[in-house]
Amino acid sequence: MVISDLGVVATSQILASQAATQILARGGSAMDAAIAANIVLCVVEPMSCGLGGDLFALYREAKTARITGINASGWSPRGFTPGALAAAGVTGVPQYGIHSTTVPGCVDGWAKLHARFGRVPWPDLFQAAIYHADHGFAVTELAGEGWHCEADRVAADANSRKVYYPGGLAPRVGQRFANPQMGAALKAIARGRAEVFYRGEIAAAIVRTSARLGGTLAADDLGEFESEWVRPISTQYRGWSIYELPPNGQGIAALEMLNILSSFPLASLPARGAEELHLQIEAQKLAYADLHRFVADPRVSRVPVAELLSAAYARQRAALIDPTRAVDGERPGNPLPAQGDTVNLAVVDREGNIASLIQSVFKYFGSGVTVDDYGFALQNRAATFETDPAHPNALGPRKRPFQTIIPALMENGHQQIGFGIMGGLNQAQAHAQFVCNLLDHGMNLQAAVDAPRFSRLTFGGREVTIESRVPPAVRAALEAKGHQLNVVGDYSSVMGGAQVVMRDALQGLHYGASDPRKDGAALAEVPAYFG
Repeated sequence: MVISDLGVVATSQILASQAATQILARGGSAMDAAIAANIVLCVVEPMSCGLGGDLFALYREAKTARITGINASGWSPRGFTPGALAAAGVTGVPQYGIHSTTVPGCVDGWAKLHARFGRVPWPDLFQAAIYHADHGFAVTELAGEGWHCEADRVAADANSRKVYYPGGLAPRVGQRFANPQMGAALKAIARGRAEVFYRGEIAAAIVRTSARLGGTLAADDLGEFESEWVRPISTQYRGWSIYELPPNGQGIAALEMLNILSSFPLASLPARGAEELHLQIEAQKLAYADLHRFVADPRVSRVPVAELLSAAYARQRAALIDPTRAVDGERPGNPLPAQGDTVNLAVVDREGNIASLIQSVFKYFGSGVTVDDYGFALQNRAATFETDPAHPNALGPRKRPFQTIIPALMENGHQQIGFGIMGGLNQAQAHAQFVCNLLDHGMNLQAAVDAPRFSRLTFGGREVTIESRVPPAVRAALEAKGHQLNVVGDYSSVMGGAQVVMRDALQGLHYGASDPRKDGAALAEVPAYFG
């Protein structure tokens, strides 16, 4: 772990961690540092996040112990209707291209978070990212690998090919890459804040790009959008309070998993052994079945949050787990009454304020569409809608689709932890495994991050992806229970990348951990050696 009595930052790229520690050293808050790190990540990990994506964050204020959440996920365009899609020749839910794009919520989220929790001037948050966009940066290993993924799809867009695949090729590891078009966008936002993005010159470029490609994004879709302050949802696990954001995100599945697992004595089982992994996998199936059935935009559809998180419902779901056998199929419950890749980062500042922030364009380079003249990709979040018109997450206009990206916090009195683990549907199940590593097995932050994980990226079935560091005997025992294992590398990117910070108020110390599955690092704020 990284340990310091000053601020600590954990991100997936060293340049972002450096930028955040510099902001802390200038007197910035944890939120200032988190935003600055996120903006750098938009430049150096453009396949995973960017100005064209969404954002969620949790912030814990040390003085008041208040935890605040923001949902900066955008809605679908007003013209995003089944009829309009059919007229454009689109069948089903569009996965890529301009019709998969929803309004980007990220920049509005930054602006609102800075207005409430920021200390340093707004333009200062952009300086590191502008520098790297204009001067270039050396492409790192895992980012470089992601750059190559789906290159043919992304490079089919003329703007994307020009900006991200110069000469028709993705940049090599170690190659210097610059994006002056994104630099221009960052400079405009640094001058004009979110107004420029949603009602000014960048908004005009987004609308122009959409119209050129036959999309439905219009000026009022951008101009009328507002991110939303939300109350976190929580549960108790082994004496700790675990906080997630409410739907339309998947954080509720992490809490439901933990509620189910609280019925089992995990602390008495071998860490990452067959018995524990089996229980976690089966709990994941139950929680994710409910996730798939019930989670949608709560402004449009009722999501039974209280019922899904009730202790009685958790006991019902836990009773369905057979400790000897893996169950096939998707089994959503009935929580209602009978009548009826992404980036995450974490920062703790010297005062103990904690920011847990996650931001994404969803798939690699999102929709694959890059905005005219401004060098950033638009997300493809509309891909997570459902085609069934009776489903609460059904495709439609001015709706926020189901979201995979989730920040988290946990606390037990004198200790508070901010964390996130990116990777699509991997996230909620990875959150639960991380919490179990900490609380059931007493691992420290870095050990809990490093420990081998499993992931299931589909609903139903018995398929499980698992890291090869899980011993062969344990894997054989899981297969004997009926799990169908797909064994991947020791530290597989399929498992996402965790970034974690902790405040220990009794010690007066701050801790950090960064996942070896990513290119980043946890760094401590540098003391003022020279005054």
